[in-house]
Amino acid sequence: MPPIDPPPSGPVTMSTAMVTTGLELAGFRIVRNLGVVRGIVVRSRNVFGTIGASLQTLVGGDITLFSDLCEKTRQDAFLRMMQHAIEHGANGIIAVRYDANELMQGVTEVLAYGTAVVVERN
Repeated sequence: MPPIDPPPSGPVTMSTAMVTTGLELAGFRIVRNLGVVRGIVVRSRNVFGTIGASLQTLVGGDITLFSDLCEKTRQDAFLRMMQHAIEHGANGIIAVRYDANELMQGVTEVLAYGTAVVVERN
């Protein structure tokens, strides 16, 4: 696979509206495919959070301490993926996916990945 070209000069930004799990962005046409981009976050639970979550399991229902940790981790991975795409000159990302793996007890990797693209309005 050929290397990704360096980004154009000047600031490049991207709206979250330009990121999709689909294979196209409605109202835009893909003019350049820049390849796969990713954002990786590895998180561990702290002992106080684990104790608090354990107490929440006694009551039942949503374990908000873990839900909040998962949401924050996914958001961080998503933002890192966007930054990776911006660094390569993309203004959109298609085919976005998440993956998560437990690396060891209490330590989880979350990966957000997709295809960085340059798009223009139709």
